[in-house]
Amino acid sequence: MTAPRILYCHCAYAKVVPEETKQEVLGRLSASGLPFEAVTDLCEMAARKDPALERLADGGPTKIAACFPRAVKWLFFGAGFPISDDGVEVLNMREAPADEIVSGLLGEVEV
Repeated sequence: MTAPRILYCHCAYAKVVPEETKQEVLGRLSASGLPFEAVTDLCEMAARKDPALERLADGGPTKIAACFPRAVKWLFFGAGFPISDDGVEVLNMREAPADEIVSGLLGEVEV
């Protein structure tokens, strides 16, 4: 079984995710040594219909650290690159603590 891809959104423009949560999640992802992709802001990318979203949407099993799952799915859909409900998990940094997000992203391989 292929390990899921990890996508981290820094939610830089909306300022709706607590800064300390973003910093801790990003720091622990970096320290894990696992590959992950970080983007500045999925909302901004969707508003511009950034073609990079197509690549991000077409990657098989994926774990996304961002905000509300339905919002993230609608961002991709609205940009023209819907993500599958199958194999994609969105972790809500807006409401969950950093420990829960990191555990969801890294699972058994957490460092």
